[in-house]
Amino acid sequence: MVSATRRALLALTALLLSLLTVPQSFASPPSAKDVTATLFQWPFSRVASECANVLGPEGYGFVEISPATEHIQGSQWWTSYQPVSYRIAGRLGDEAAFRNMVNTCHAAGVKVIADAVINHMSAGSGTGTGGSSYAKYNYPGIYGDQDFHSCRSSINDYRNRDNVQNCELVGLSDLNTGSDYVRGRIASYLNHLISLGVDGFRIDAAKHVAAADLAAIKSRLSNPNVFWVHEVIYGAGEAVQPGEYTGSGDVDEFRYAYDIKRIFNNENLAYLKTFGESWGYLPSGRARSFVDNWDTERNGSTLTYKDGSTYTLANVFMLAWPYGAPNVYSGYEFGNHDAGPPSGSECYTSGWKCQHRWAQISNMVQFRNTVAGTAVTNWWDNGGDAIAFGRGGKGYVAINRESGPLTRAFQTSLPAGNYCNVQKDGCTTVTVGSNGQFTATLGAGEALALHTGATSGGGTTPPPTGAASFAVNATTSFGQNVFVVGDHPSLGSWNPANAVALSSATYPTWKGSVSLAAGTAFQYKYIRKDASGAVTWESGANRGATAPAELSDTWRN
Repeated sequence: MVSATRRALLALTALLLSLLTVPQSFASPPSAKDVTATLFQWPFSRVASECANVLGPEGYGFVEISPATEHIQGSQWWTSYQPVSYRIAGRLGDEAAFRNMVNTCHAAGVKVIADAVINHMSAGSGTGTGGSSYAKYNYPGIYGDQDFHSCRSSINDYRNRDNVQNCELVGLSDLNTGSDYVRGRIASYLNHLISLGVDGFRIDAAKHVAAADLAAIKSRLSNPNVFWVHEVIYGAGEAVQPGEYTGSGDVDEFRYAYDIKRIFNNENLAYLKTFGESWGYLPSGRARSFVDNWDTERNGSTLTYKDGSTYTLANVFMLAWPYGAPNVYSGYEFGNHDAGPPSGSECYTSGWKCQHRWAQISNMVQFRNTVAGTAVTNWWDNGGDAIAFGRGGKGYVAINRESGPLTRAFQTSLPAGNYCNVQKDGCTTVTVGSNGQFTATLGAGEALALHTGATSGGGTTPPPTGAASFAVNATTSFGQNVFVVGDHPSLGSWNPANAVALSSATYPTWKGSVSLAAGTAFQYKYIRKDASGAVTWESGANRGATAPAELSDTWRN
């Protein structure tokens, strides 16, 4: 229990901290960049490296990290969402690693959003990941029984505001955020993260905290205008609605993700012509759009990486369409709801899906940065699952969700010139005429994207000399990935350990490319690797080609 004297001292300390101006280190990107990459359950050291090597260069504006607080022990992902103290002592790293991550990301022009769990503490009792002892309603030196709501049963009626905001979310001890002391403790924790350079917060389970309580907590921060996005899951007829929270920050727009799944799976993409606020969504300037997150991918309410090219195309649309601030989710393979993060650290080979790196997705980040502030122009659809539209005179995208190829002349507002189709590896050139038109063929499940920041002979993605691109139709089981290996050093010199990983973004077609000198003859084959590293070779003789080459193959059983 926390004594009355200690509680008074802690409350005074929290108040003084809230009045201090804490020096901050904010990222200063050269232009407006509104795309977030959520690196779910990534250790801080890996986030730092990813900011420097991928997120910054690709143009991401923000990275969202999983909760930093000390939490209950266990391998499941949700243990991170049961804090036992406000120390930075979870499985993702300590305070030194956290500070280094923030500084590294800032140096790369990427701002950091911290996932903050402030609605509740843990269930049960034990020793936390940082060594702190705890019991439900008793967190020594922080909270005692009196700091939690008197409702000690789980939420069971989402039509009842009091039940939703004062009872316990899945049995977790629910903090009394109406208490001045509790507000001060939470503000003190958030101010500490701000002092380490954090640029914003995702407020976990915001729906379960009264909007007025959150506004009061935010007012105590050293930077009351810090970026702030609420997790408020929409539910028809529920007592608590997302629009209540826009007074103190942005809100994750779950209806966007739900409707994206329905339309891409079962309806016509042509319906997307009016997608956004006219559908009853939050105002665009207060919404964060997304295709999936760790909750929705597990409960089946949205698309996931398991949906192959449909999932990829949905992300392409999100990044091209002018609604909200897009959040690209990057998670890992899972076979059950509770599965925690993989023990390895390599993208694609150890279970990490790394969707933020998929070329079809990551190349659209620069597209979005280039077309920022422009309106939709030159909309076209076939009444079904093929659509195309421009973004002013700066960009143009076409998406083919039909079961067969699409060939047509597309009308754009782009200046005449040669553009790179950033949906392809390297720079596949598309020529736009003086009338703004170009003709192209899109295969089933493919997209095309052009923008003025990526032109043939200049821009962001020049073609590698003598590139060899690989595309193989290969089905896999859970935990398996597909690679290409061959006789050239760029292809691993027949060593499976050095094989080139192929992307599953357009599953069941796996794609990748390597750079080879023009005229280089090479042999190659495809292999599967499972989570244990076991290798399965495709059957038949070695395949052969000469660079440059665009190869389209089918796995040989």
